[in-house]
Amino acid sequence: MLNCPAQAAKGSYTVADILRVGLQANGLLQAARSQVDIAEAGITSASAFPNPEVTFMAGPDRPRLPEIDTGPSSMQRQVTVSQPLENPWVRSARIGAAEAGVEASRASLEQVRADLAAQLRVHVYEFLLRRGLAEMESDIYDLMGEIQRRIKRSVELGEVARFELIRADTEVMTAASRKEAALLNIERARIALMQLTAGVLPAEFDVVASLSDPVELPSLEVLRAELPTENPEILRLEAEQDRARLRIDQERASVLPSINILYSNYQDKQFTSNTAGLNVRIPLFYRRRGEIDAAVFDAARLRETLDYRRYEIVRLLESAWQAMEIARRRVEMFEGGIVKEAEAALHVAEAAFRLGERGFIEVLDTQRVLRNARSELLQAQFELQSAAAEIDRLRAHYPQE
Repeated sequence: MLNCPAQAAKGSYTVADILRVGLQANGLLQAARSQVDIAEAGITSASAFPNPEVTFMAGPDRPRLPEIDTGPSSMQRQVTVSQPLENPWVRSARIGAAEAGVEASRASLEQVRADLAAQLRVHVYEFLLRRGLAEMESDIYDLMGEIQRRIKRSVELGEVARFELIRADTEVMTAASRKEAALLNIERARIALMQLTAGVLPAEFDVVASLSDPVELPSLEVLRAELPTENPEILRLEAEQDRARLRIDQERASVLPSINILYSNYQDKQFTSNTAGLNVRIPLFYRRRGEIDAAVFDAARLRETLDYRRYEIVRLLESAWQAMEIARRRVEMFEGGIVKEAEAALHVAEAAFRLGERGFIEVLDTQRVLRNARSELLQAQFELQSAAAEIDRLRAHYPQE
């Protein structure tokens, strides 16, 4: 059972609530956790000592020539115990590689968490964007309906031509179509959030947030400095590079001769024999050149990938930062005057239309200007939140589960 705040029990969730719910319920994240468990089990396997081998042989002892009488037949038995002596350098490298594999799996888990948190956050603000657009289209529909009723009365009184009513009817139908499409887009955004949270969110949940929520991030210089130690992909590639380096050490250490300690006990009707010795495998003809070269080339591949991804991720951070700053300036520009001026112009046009000083076209034009301005403002706010979510994804910053 997921632990949600009291307000979530009523169907209202904050952005942090939805992120926590998604991070607990998403199946891909559960699968990534299992990968960590698998890697930890690999340490147990790598730390295990080789088991001894026991060979037991027994059979009857009879003379081959009948004329030779050696007495009654008997059983002969032989027990051989073989214990491999593990190369300490091979063992150390193998355990180290398994531990590096655990670190790589943990970094992969953090990457899945960060990616999922960013997706959830973007989808939450997309839901808010769709909701804001639907509210705007609803306002426009109400306005067009009111103007339609005024024009209809004027047509009935003979004050304006019937052509004006036809035009108003068309605009009302257009506004109704846009409103219906906006409402459907809200449901699409709602379904996307329910999908990412594995259906834990109720069907009629609400989001207690706004597109104008403040975005607070460290400076770009601080983000650049912390990125190499926070980005999950860089940490994963570093762990995989360590594992590849240890694999080279393991393969090179495997070239050394391997030794097995042998002990054998033999018994027949006359004798008992105890012998001990060594079984040495000498790498004379094949010295694991292929395995060593493959490990070296794999380490080089990971090193080159790590160097490139370090550079690329910093560039992604800078690109997301620039996108955020551009969106912030657009928000400031629209909030600072454009939307207010468009709203004032629409109020003036409505008042003039009621007084008969302006026609329906002037109201329609000012309404379209306001609609475009409000749409641009909502889109800019969404882009600001999306850019911030991308920056948080790169630095693996999200609410803890």
